[in-house]
Amino acid sequence: MPPRKRTSIVVASTSKRAKVVKSDPDDDILDVEALKERFTQVFDDPNHAGGISNSALKLKFGDIEYGHLVPIINELTQSSRLVMSKVGDELFYNLVSDEMATKFAGLDVPTRMVYQVIERASNMGIWTKDIRTQTNIQQQALNKIFKVLETRRLIKPVKSVTSKKVYMLYSLTPAKELTGGPWYTELEFDHEFINEMRKFMLQCVRRLNNGQGVTLTEIKDKLVQANVSKVQLNVEEVQQLMQTLAYDHLIEDAGLDSQEETLYVAARRVTPMCEFKWWDVTSPDFHFRKIKFEDGVELEAHEPHHHTA
Repeated sequence: MPPRKRTSIVVASTSKRAKVVKSDPDDDILDVEALKERFTQVFDDPNHAGGISNSALKLKFGDIEYGHLVPIINELTQSSRLVMSKVGDELFYNLVSDEMATKFAGLDVPTRMVYQVIERASNMGIWTKDIRTQTNIQQQALNKIFKVLETRRLIKPVKSVTSKKVYMLYSLTPAKELTGGPWYTELEFDHEFINEMRKFMLQCVRRLNNGQGVTLTEIKDKLVQANVSKVQLNVEEVQQLMQTLAYDHLIEDAGLDSQEETLYVAARRVTPMCEFKWWDVTSPDFHFRKIKFEDGVELEAHEPHHHTA
């Protein structure tokens, strides 16, 4: 058997585009810049917006091209354009903008590690104690890292309604679970705002559609039209307030409309007062009596002797 042919790789820098040229004349010329461009375009795919795993990268480029990606990955990492993180046993790559790369430049390994832990916490943020547990970095060193990342506007501290301070990425908007959503103003429960919204919604139930029933969508649209709230409430938040009105027996469910949406009407008045006294119920013939309530409703004999008008 003839000896196996060896292939060497050299980088040609005489042209504008550096090319990896294989000495074997049967092999094609590999355009490094084109490969680099294809690699960076991977992150434009919405499926890889949060990064791409090492295994997925190998599968996408194949063993040969993946081997040529190594120096490209190293170059982008050294220039802080590429951020690597580990989730479980899998390595993930994420490309960042030139602006972000400038902010990452010069950060040491522990600082990048802290950033990655905070990044994984998303808009829920993460408590200092949990960061310390996951990174095994002492509190004094951690405080210095926080200061560096805050100065570069990579992270920010956020105080939650539970008075617990958490850290999250600078560009993120805190989750409603942290801020309390529209029901809190400067982390304080806004009773006045909620009462005003409840009053307005109750008026919508009583007046819209002649009081024959109104949906959550109709109430939400009326809120926008009347501009009664500086904060735009979504349907779920409108439903939360409507539920409080139902708990207070001010509104009730009246079935579904043609679009299968729940209709709400003003609750009918409960009128327990009637013509008999409490001791009358001990009479043997109580269930044979015709009962008349103060609102004019009558119950015939044998009907249950309670009433919701």
